Amino acid sequence: MSCAVERCRAGAKDAAGTVVTHRRRCGKPNCRCADGEVLHERVVLSYSEASRTRFVTLPKEVVEPVRLATARYRRARTRLETEGNSGLKALMSSLRSRP
Repeated sequence: MSCAVERCRAGAKDAAGTVVTHRRRCGKPNCRCADGEVLHERVVLSYSEASRTRFVTLPKEVVEPVRLATARYRRARTRLETEGNSGLKALMSSLRSRP
């Protein structure tokens, strides 16, 4: 199991990634999904590792905690980017005002 899922089970504050639902055919010719009408669904955590997209299937009991953890991560990342940009603007302003 991935570290992100284990951290969420342990009450992790936030986790990078996105919770998505995969809908796929299994490939068996006599399966209900063969005609493409009713596909198999599973909820996964999509995350990036070493420049590759990875997926890990989420058990039903951790879907909502993982979803909340990824939302907290996105909010924290946005907040950090905003603070970083304002710091950069202040630095550039002070450098321009130097004689």
